Amino acid sequence: MDKLYAMTTFVHIAEQGSLTAAARALNTSLPSVVRTLAALEEALGARLFNRTTRKIALTQEGRDYLERCRKILADIEETELAVSSRQQEPSGNLVVTAPVLFGQLHVTPIVTGYIKRFRKVNVELLLIDRVANLIEEGIDVALRIGEPADSTLVVRPLGHVRRVVCASPGYLRRVGVPQHPADISGLDCLRISGFTPTPTWQFYERNRPIQVHIKGPLVCNQAAASIDACVDGLGLGMYLSYQIQHLVKQKKLALVLEQFEPAPLPVSIVYPHAKLLSARVRSFVDWTIERLRFET
Repeated sequence: MDKLYAMTTFVHIAEQGSLTAAARALNTSLPSVVRTLAALEEALGARLFNRTTRKIALTQEGRDYLERCRKILADIEETELAVSSRQQEPSGNLVVTAPVLFGQLHVTPIVTGYIKRFRKVNVELLLIDRVANLIEEGIDVALRIGEPADSTLVVRPLGHVRRVVCASPGYLRRVGVPQHPADISGLDCLRISGFTPTPTWQFYERNRPIQVHIKGPLVCNQAAASIDACVDGLGLGMYLSYQIQHLVKQKKLALVLEQFEPAPLPVSIVYPHAKLLSARVRSFVDWTIERLRFET
């Protein structure tokens, strides 16, 4: 039995939802698909699908095996393409997405440099503060902050960013520097609706979570506007470290409660591995990894 072909057949059955559809996708006969699946289940000593006359469904063993098969096949595909794509000049259209402020500060310079290097590639840069579905929306590459939620994507780590609390030096002189998360419950806090959808901030003390209810004069859906208000002395703000690090260096903002910060969030570049990667996608991913790194 050709194990790689059997894995490919199994993945097609799972993704297509039937043996007949898998046979069409593989351009082979239904009996061939049935034989390949039977041989694979016999070799594994486990049933991968529960089959009735009307439908087919993965067993628990099948779900576990599917995840591993996808990774193995993607690794093989990437290994082959790592050689072949280097022989091609990147060209065509490339769609990239990133969070708005992160994209403005860090991704746009990466994209600009990439376009200057690869003149045959046209890039559409989508800066949006939501998690887009790459396959459904026709997006090639995404820059993301936070734990990856989609196991079908290839995730390449770029580092981490902190969740920090800060205020203007003037505001801190006026109200005092908080020494414990509980101290901020009576202070003005600026909330970003997408970042903290409920009026609570989370901290950690000795590895135990602390939820603090906050209130303040401003709730905003964009980080940039909230940060401007924070610099103007309107109150305390919780932001991602990359968003305000330049203002901290300029002493326009000061960090507080650093010892109580939640765990840093991962920064990643992600892309689908369900289809062959073009030279432009591979070259952009490599270009970004070489130039965009975050350390806490």
